[in-house]
Amino acid sequence: MQLSVIILNYNVRYFLEQCVLSVQEAITMLDAEIIVVDNNSEDDSCLMMKERFPSVKLIQNKENFGFPKGNNIGVAEAKGKYICILNPDTVVAEDTFTKILAFAEEKKELGIIGCKLIDGTGNFLPESKRGIPTPWVAFTKVLGLYKIFPKWEIFNQYYAQHLDQNQTGKVEILVGAFMLMERKLYTDLKGFDENCFMYADDVDLSYRSLQKQKINYYFHETAVLHYKGESTVKDEKYMKRFQEAMNFFYQKHFQKSFFFSAFIQIGIWFFAFVKMFQGKSKRKLVLEKYIFYSSNSILSEKLAAILKNKVEFLDFKKEKMVNSCHVFKGKKVEIILDNQYVSFKKCIKIIETLKDKNVTFKIFPKNTNFIIGSNSRNDRGQIVKIE
Repeated sequence: MQLSVIILNYNVRYFLEQCVLSVQEAITMLDAEIIVVDNNSEDDSCLMMKERFPSVKLIQNKENFGFPKGNNIGVAEAKGKYICILNPDTVVAEDTFTKILAFAEEKKELGIIGCKLIDGTGNFLPESKRGIPTPWVAFTKVLGLYKIFPKWEIFNQYYAQHLDQNQTGKVEILVGAFMLMERKLYTDLKGFDENCFMYADDVDLSYRSLQKQKINYYFHETAVLHYKGESTVKDEKYMKRFQEAMNFFYQKHFQKSFFFSAFIQIGIWFFAFVKMFQGKSKRKLVLEKYIFYSSNSILSEKLAAILKNKVEFLDFKKEKMVNSCHVFKGKKVEIILDNQYVSFKKCIKIIETLKDKNVTFKIFPKNTNFIIGSNSRNDRGQIVKIE
């Protein structure tokens, strides 16, 4: 078997459904399997999997074991030469795995491969490629020095800014939302360290890959949609979790750093101070109308009643999507992409190409009864039922 895709789920039933749909499309021409591990979700994720995807291997944990152990349980059941650790709040393109596996087969001393990740608004996620977070590098990240001095190498190592987002190349650290590697390497590394519940696990695994004299890569030729959750909100709680994760990493691989602890504490105070002046979050974007890309005009009328707003129908068969959508750039609209007619790859491309602060995006996954998306990397997304 070529590939095993491991998806660890916890209470994101609708995102999981869309993710599995996209992975199924992406492995059509491969000898591959999907393994979904559920960390004792309280929603109906497992029921949905049994009803919608009876052929997909489902592992139901009796408690939330966290990210490392949950994935280790899934990989233990895998049969593929390669494994892909994949977040459930992702959407892959139909050719994601064929492209990245072809790249992997060409490499010697292959470590871990990551890919280009974009959020639900089409913006590049810089954590797609990172450097080793030494105390200094982590400090430049905490205080945002990499943004202030983007061209200064001394300040821009955390997000591996030596490599452009549209340039494939060697990197040190990759993100756990999408990590592809040989199953043998994962086994040799003994998988994710289960002593770390979350946040430093991907850093630790990437670093241990480097210690094995393997080469990690960032691969830009496929983009994967990665919706972000509440855990990414940059507040005091996030900073404390970041501190705990980095302390775990340093205690394991380096000498304990009082320098880091002191400056992270400064960072926590700094974020708390800034938060005092931020006030309430920005007002919700008031949409002028919805744009529905599909070949089902009847459904557009149904959407208008459900969304209680004007829905402009654009026939997928007649319109050139990316070109025609440029007409709406700058206007307060939401673009709904009907996956029955628009492939996941084209959905991702449209979202990435048309990113604009006034434009939001949703996908209507085929053979489902909901539209789904995220208007901000700092929230858990939005789901609208289409009954």
